[in-house]
Amino acid sequence: MTQSDDARPPVAVGHVRMDVNDLHSACDLLERLGLRPVTRHDNFAVLELRGGTHLIVRAGEHEVEPGRMAPIDLMVDDVAETHARYRGMGLDPSEIASGSIHSSFTIPFTDGYRLKITSSHTSGRPV
Repeated sequence: MTQSDDARPPVAVGHVRMDVNDLHSACDLLERLGLRPVTRHDNFAVLELRGGTHLIVRAGEHEVEPGRMAPIDLMVDDVAETHARYRGMGLDPSEIASGSIHSSFTIPFTDGYRLKITSSHTSGRPV
C-alpha cells in the first residue's frame, strides 16, 4: 500500500515509557488488558499496543503516591463494553465520566496508580 492509498496518519508514536515498582505485576495486568507482550526481563519489559506503539515498562526507583494517575492512558473503541468487561474481570472500574472529548473511567493499577481508560476520538478514521 502506498502512502497515498493509506488513510492513516503518516507518523505514529514509537515508544512510550512508564516506570513502576512491581514490574511483573504491571506487565501481567497490562497483558490482561490486551497489550501484546514483546519481551520481559528483570528490570524492563516491552508490550505492544494497537498501531505498533511499544510501551516500555521499567523497574523504577521511586515509590508512587497512592491514587496518583498513571503517566499514560489507554484508548479503546467501545468504552462501555470495555468497562463491563473489566468489571467482569474483577478490576473494579470507576463509573464512566463523560467529558467534552472523551468518556473515561479508571481502574486500580500496580504501585498505587490509577489507570485511565478513554473512549476513542478518531471518528471512525483508521489509525
